[in-house]
Amino acid sequence: MERIEHRACFGGWQDVYQHRSEVLDCEMKFAVYLPPQAATQKLPVLYWLSGLTCNEQNFITKAGAQRYAAEHGLILVAPDTSPRGDDVADAEGYDLGKGAGFYLNATQEPWARHYRMHDYIVDELPALIQAHFPATDARGISGHSMGGHGALVLALRNPGRYRSVSAFSPIVAPSQVPWGEKAFSAYLGTDRSAWSQWDASELVATATERLPLLVDQGDADEFLGGQLQPQRLQAACEAAGHPLQLRLQPGHDHSYYFIASFIGDHIAHHAKAL
Repeated sequence: MERIEHRACFGGWQDVYQHRSEVLDCEMKFAVYLPPQAATQKLPVLYWLSGLTCNEQNFITKAGAQRYAAEHGLILVAPDTSPRGDDVADAEGYDLGKGAGFYLNATQEPWARHYRMHDYIVDELPALIQAHFPATDARGISGHSMGGHGALVLALRNPGRYRSVSAFSPIVAPSQVPWGEKAFSAYLGTDRSAWSQWDASELVATATERLPLLVDQGDADEFLGGQLQPQRLQAACEAAGHPLQLRLQPGHDHSYYFIASFIGDHIAHHAKAL
């Protein structure tokens, strides 16, 4: 593992590391923000999953999250959104292949060799963080758009793994919208019965852990009706009795301006649980 960026930020350090991932069979980058408290004690970790076309840079440069992490004493970890490298399968367009890993374990060729982002985020990366940084085993998870889908699904699939979860503009029912249908058909195959294990609106029905879900959604989001459809998650949570706080934020779109406006609320939500 090699540190390739190191910048002072709100009394702590914003770093970026590169390492060889055994799970993904490629070189990967991830960002770590260490708040000032990390100099003297172990701290809980909030994992952030970014959306389509993003990498480890988007969140750390645009969200303004470090200020709040420093206030609350949280380590922030922001991984890339997919495997990378010349030998990693890719596709035309922004919504499949590199930058579009969808935080699942692919079962179909040519994707299955590298596209195992679920196992990377849930197992390999946390083990690396705990081995090399002053991190406790208390974890929260959050994300935006495709990453919001990832945060919800990973929390629902892995009871006991996370103590808190939240999402901005998540793809809540990927089995029912074009982004998800395209990705799931490629990564998981055409048998839709396999898709339900990667769909938050399906998973809440059988969730064994009632971890409260905090979701912020802009009502001026250009993808609201076609790709995000938060009402599907709301209906599923109501039917299952699963706690959900869904906040529609007037005038906000899908951008990082939206995330920056409410990231303080989300970090406070996680800090309370962690």
